[in-house]
Amino acid sequence: MALIVHKYGGTSMGSTERIRSVAQRVAKWVRAGHRMVVVPSAMSGETNRLLALAKELQPARMDAAALRELDAIAATGEQVSVGLLALALQAQGVPAVSHAGWQVPIETDSAFTKARITRIDDARVRADLEAGRVVIITGFQGIDPDGRVTTLGRGGSDTSAVAVAAALKADECLIYTDVDGVYTTDPRIVPEARRLATISFEEMLEMASLGSKVLQIRSVEFAGKYRVPLRVLSSFTPWDIPIDEEARSGTLITFEEDEKMEQAVVSGIAFNRDEAKITVMGVPDKPGVAFQILGPVADANIDVDVIIQNVSHDGRTDFSFTVHRNDYVRTLELLKSKVAPATGATQVVGDTRICKVSIVGIGMRSHVGVASRMFRTLSEEGINIQMITTSEIKTSVVIDEKYMELAVRSLHKAFELDAPVAA
Repeated sequence: MALIVHKYGGTSMGSTERIRSVAQRVAKWVRAGHRMVVVPSAMSGETNRLLALAKELQPARMDAAALRELDAIAATGEQVSVGLLALALQAQGVPAVSHAGWQVPIETDSAFTKARITRIDDARVRADLEAGRVVIITGFQGIDPDGRVTTLGRGGSDTSAVAVAAALKADECLIYTDVDGVYTTDPRIVPEARRLATISFEEMLEMASLGSKVLQIRSVEFAGKYRVPLRVLSSFTPWDIPIDEEARSGTLITFEEDEKMEQAVVSGIAFNRDEAKITVMGVPDKPGVAFQILGPVADANIDVDVIIQNVSHDGRTDFSFTVHRNDYVRTLELLKSKVAPATGATQVVGDTRICKVSIVGIGMRSHVGVASRMFRTLSEEGINIQMITTSEIKTSVVIDEKYMELAVRSLHKAFELDAPVAA
């Protein structure tokens, strides 16, 4: 008898009819002899509705006290979901109990709206499982050392599910979403995109960090750190298909690099529209200037992505980096008010009309010329590259946002990702 964790996204929980379907699927696994823990998201659109209400009352930029209340508000969506799913399972004749994150408890730090899990006390959950109950736990949230409700950031239910699976040493964590797995790229942009039967943990980590919306990056990090077997499935497949058939569908995130994986130079194309570029111009080219610029940014809890420092001219240089668009205005204000006067920078400028496009593949380790093929493909389409960053298994470029779809389609074709997989 295996211990299985299911996670269901907001679309899967979007109506009472869909919640009933989720309950039927979970009941099927229970009747097959498995012990079950379920982590659902809030009903589709509910978190956005709650946050919109909060912003009507507090439209200005929120301070720490306001963010704390924002978490208390946003967390209620998942509390509704777990209660409804528990009722639906009980109606199926399956004993079920729901827990909010603070009841488990799922302990986090105090970084409201983007808290990180520090520890999960699994005693209460294990007691319920031993009593034969399905345990339903709110995703996306936990409790800080002061007893305040926290949330983990958008997509945080994925992280909750994988963290719970790690704490319980579950046999597998199944992420049910509105897509049937991980694709070579977004099929809405490239209709020829293929679903991958397997993808390595390293590739999935890169894809998630580079803009793939299938899994939140922190959930993949948890899976890698604690070796949690992870599978992405569609919640819209018929709930009554056989367990074995269901388990084989979707995409398996594996920790083994088999021969078929090695044959693929590039496994996928990722992209991210939510980028903004900032340039601090005319800073003195001397040791420590990068820290003078990025230190205050880090202290403000703003994540920085691509970084470039230009060649020095007359003892001064330009320093460029990208941030999430949600942090753009705040970063620009910080740099203009504090960093520029402290460093002697001549100007701070920004651009929100950019995006990042990336190629990812573990096969890049053993093949040369992959980046040059990427650059040639973009050049042939007349697409100018503004910034470049690389790792062992990825190459990313920052380009004008208006060329994003053209770049993705061209690269998908150039690396033959629409070709059928060899048997």
